[in-house]
Amino acid sequence: MLTWLKNMLATEIDPQETLGRRGENAAAKYLRELGYRIITRNFAVELGEIDIIARDGNTLVFVEVKTRADDAIATPEEQVNETKQHQITKVAKLYMSRYGVPRPPARFDVVSILWPQGREPQIKHLIDAFPATF
Repeated sequence: MLTWLKNMLATEIDPQETLGRRGENAAAKYLRELGYRIITRNFAVELGEIDIIARDGNTLVFVEVKTRADDAIATPEEQVNETKQHQITKVAKLYMSRYGVPRPPARFDVVSILWPQGREPQIKHLIDAFPATF
């Protein structure tokens, strides 16, 4: 078991903290364990929001985190549909506009978390989950 998971489960969870927020925190810890450098979280503009923006080496990674208690209707990653992908791409394009030319390479990842109440989270990381829509 990963060290971060043990630490997370050993600490009390604030009942006011939402499942989504806990999932984003778990995803950020998971990515750090993989060596990603978190640049910002919850980058929000009028067009939408990106949960995590990180660096994986020289690559900028725009990460959508989906956390669900169960996957009865659809898996968390299936909920990142074409509309959501397009929205994330537009926000990423705006974020990237602050870089000069040439821009760093970028990709879109999805971190899918199934976290049934009272159980350990199951994390799935989809690297380069979808292409840019611009």
